[in-house]
Amino acid sequence: MNFGTTGIDLSWQSGDLNSFYPILIATIGFIVYWFMAQSPKIKAKFYESNDLDNASIKHILFTKYMGLLWMGIIPLILSLLILPQYGLADYGLTFIPETTLTSLAWIIGLGILIVPIASISAKKPKNLENYPQIRAKAWGTTLKVKNALGWTIYLFGYEILFRGILLFPLVTEFGVWQAIAVNVALYSATHIPKGLDETIGAIPLGIVLSLLTLQTGTIWIAFLVHVTMALTNSFTALKHHPEMKSI
Repeated sequence: MNFGTTGIDLSWQSGDLNSFYPILIATIGFIVYWFMAQSPKIKAKFYESNDLDNASIKHILFTKYMGLLWMGIIPLILSLLILPQYGLADYGLTFIPETTLTSLAWIIGLGILIVPIASISAKKPKNLENYPQIRAKAWGTTLKVKNALGWTIYLFGYEILFRGILLFPLVTEFGVWQAIAVNVALYSATHIPKGLDETIGAIPLGIVLSLLTLQTGTIWIAFLVHVTMALTNSFTALKHHPEMKSI
């Protein structure tokens, strides 16, 4: 039904829902996650019943679990239910033998490039104000493992959202470059609270990861490269943070 009055066709066209729903689902999922992770009331609950170190550990790990849930699991389930023509493989959650070596080569190559750059950046005082996100003073092996696992599950949900739900269906409906433009715009916007450097840096990184995801048909390059960046930053920041130490 066309109810436009300005010459613009506002009626639903074939395939519109295939792009409308992923963007809507992803947006709502990210909003719920973000305001839950940033909620002062939720944070206060952890600090009311724990000492500072344990409160920080439990609160940050909680936000990581919520990231997996609200950016990954729930949007994926809703997408599979609402758009049954898309399966897990259509969101890049698959293994394709023909692209496995390509994926591995890119993961290693980008890792070699990213690790030294992330290490240098992580030492900067501005970065140490926010990382490691867990603000515990003493870091034993158990905490280091929890930190690594927390980042890994969080980024798995993150990549399901950005390089899965917000990429593959949009390519089908919009075309490659239009879909990448939408993807990168949203991806970059989520970095605004982290400052100008990360927001601008997300643009070229988002383009590269989107292209590699489409080339290989899976999210694994984006996921593992993102994990490499996060863990390098986190553990380099720990090493150079004046108020934290490994035990």
